[in-house]
Amino acid sequence: MGRLFGTDGVRGLANRDVTAELALDLSVAAAHVLGSTGAFEGHRPRAVVGRDPRASGEFLASAVIAGLASAGVDVIDLGVLPTPGVAYLTGALAVDLGVMLSASHNPMPDNGIKFFARGGHKLADDLEDAIEQRIGEPWERPVGSAVGRVSSDLGLAADRYVDHLVGTLRTGDAPLAGLRIAVDCANGAASDVGPAALRAAGADVVVINASPDGRNINEKCGSTHPEQLQAAVIAGEAHLGVAFDGDADRCLAVDATGSLVDGDQIMGILAVAMRDRGLLHRDTLVTTVMSNLGLQLAMADAGITTVQTAVGDRYVLEEMRSGGFALGGEQSGHVIMSEHATTGDGVLTALHLAAIVATSGRSLAELASSVPRLPQVLVNVGGVDRSRVTDPHVQAAVAEAEAELGRTGRVLLRPSGTEPLVRVMVEAAALVEAERLAEQLADVVRARLAL
Repeated sequence: MGRLFGTDGVRGLANRDVTAELALDLSVAAAHVLGSTGAFEGHRPRAVVGRDPRASGEFLASAVIAGLASAGVDVIDLGVLPTPGVAYLTGALAVDLGVMLSASHNPMPDNGIKFFARGGHKLADDLEDAIEQRIGEPWERPVGSAVGRVSSDLGLAADRYVDHLVGTLRTGDAPLAGLRIAVDCANGAASDVGPAALRAAGADVVVINASPDGRNINEKCGSTHPEQLQAAVIAGEAHLGVAFDGDADRCLAVDATGSLVDGDQIMGILAVAMRDRGLLHRDTLVTTVMSNLGLQLAMADAGITTVQTAVGDRYVLEEMRSGGFALGGEQSGHVIMSEHATTGDGVLTALHLAAIVATSGRSLAELASSVPRLPQVLVNVGGVDRSRVTDPHVQAAVAEAEAELGRTGRVLLRPSGTEPLVRVMVEAAALVEAERLAEQLADVVRARLAL
């Protein structure tokens, strides 16, 4: 059996892979592991639990709450709230542990369990490993007054989170006044707080896909399906649009013409604005290896350094924390602003992006044009041994393609972590060139690494 925890908690098909029994056992184990590290020393432990609106979250949240309370932890049930909202309240309420039930942008049948340590930070790998190893071990159950108590803080938690988000703008009572913003909530966790935060900041808000019924989360909507938002921006004559995913830890945008503005472009816009205000520590932006070369070139022209990490927002977070950097993220729309959040926050990103539009007097299309996207072609090569991507012939072909591209392109070969696939990605100044080189490299991979 492989490691239970992935790069973003435990995730799988709800009630098959992610069961009520697993949720309860994980919660008990988490309480014991964190308690053994001294995290609860000298006080009665407390936790917050939140979820996105998918149907399975109802019974999974109940199982998590039951497990924590049975281990002697007092629990505050936050109800439906974005992942970054749970992370924020873990820190703001000074509790010892936060738990989020969500499968983020995955389809409705999936769900997941994510833990936050004191302060709202994701657990380190060694703590996740210890929790996994602790599952099923015998333990002494508290009784009487030692069992945990459960309380609810549904509306107040959401209001506190919205107040925090709007307060990060620090630019007057209605910093987004005069902007019409279309927002696609993906029928997810931000269906209430997303529009509320934008309205509280003064925007005129057009809302779509904000009627979650437990089944329609991420269904042909949100950041993974921006087509509805693009149409809503044009129909509503909005200045811009923003789209969240199911747990609202990511945000993509649409300009007034209906053109998509991806996470790379959003990061580039934020980085320049923060640099101009003296808020971009060491004038550095943290990205992953999948960020478009256009972002790197644009940042270099602006005098901003880019630091690359492996794919996954946890690796971006690790680099940001180790270097004290203020901004980082992924092309998918995970954007982390470390002054205000401990994780990617889609609503926070939307507010700050809109504030730049409002204060600069420039349209989102104009701002995004300063971060051009080079044509990017991705070919998934199946039926190959992904462990052999260092084959000399494959690497020689990569080096030859890189030499041909020079500074105007890039090649990336990534073995899949779960399938017998090698992902061949090529960026070039022209789409036809990217397609040609990607297919050439894919042919080499097929020939050399075939199973």
